[in-house]
Amino acid sequence: MTEQKATNVTWHNGEVTRSDRFNRLGQKGVTIWFTGLSGSGKSTVAVALEKALHGHGKLSYRLDGDNIRLGINKNLGFSADDRTENIRRIGEISKLYCDTGIITLNSFISPYREDRDQVRRIHEEGGYNFIEVHVNCSLECAESRDPKGLYKKARAGEIKNFTGIDDPYEAPVNPEIVLNTDVMSLEEEIETILDYLQEQRYLILYR
Repeated sequence: MTEQKATNVTWHNGEVTRSDRFNRLGQKGVTIWFTGLSGSGKSTVAVALEKALHGHGKLSYRLDGDNIRLGINKNLGFSADDRTENIRRIGEISKLYCDTGIITLNSFISPYREDRDQVRRIHEEGGYNFIEVHVNCSLECAESRDPKGLYKKARAGEIKNFTGIDDPYEAPVNPEIVLNTDVMSLEEEIETILDYLQEQRYLILYR
């Protein structure tokens, strides 16, 4: 767990509660965490889900691995320690989004199980909602897609610490949702997530 270095700091509560914000939006804040190999379809699913939620009048925001590394986490690389800090920061940001009532869609390889479990703990300890989605795809299928040409570079030794090639990927043990993207259509994947959100009463959709 990251050490608290700042001293003499105290959380300052406001007069608008979490329930007030949830009621205003007509939805519950929740972090949906998409984890899987590069090329498994995490970003594709998140983009499509964001569009579907918007179409139903629901407020969501997408945090994407590459986008985050171009901004708040631009000082982090891909070592194990940097990956852990990358995921920790995103977990804290996601928790704040949850508090506002926004549905946050996080697309991160996040290869280490302990890092993802830490994000879950950050949410659960604060009473926030967290859904882990395993975007499941075989390495062979992900590598055959290779949308950014990263596997080819990794195989050639041009990229180090690449998940699935010279770094491990630790699949979730008990994710809330599993999407087998090498056999499911994108429409089926979105339907699976929306059905889960409704069953768990995170939102009410009018179809």
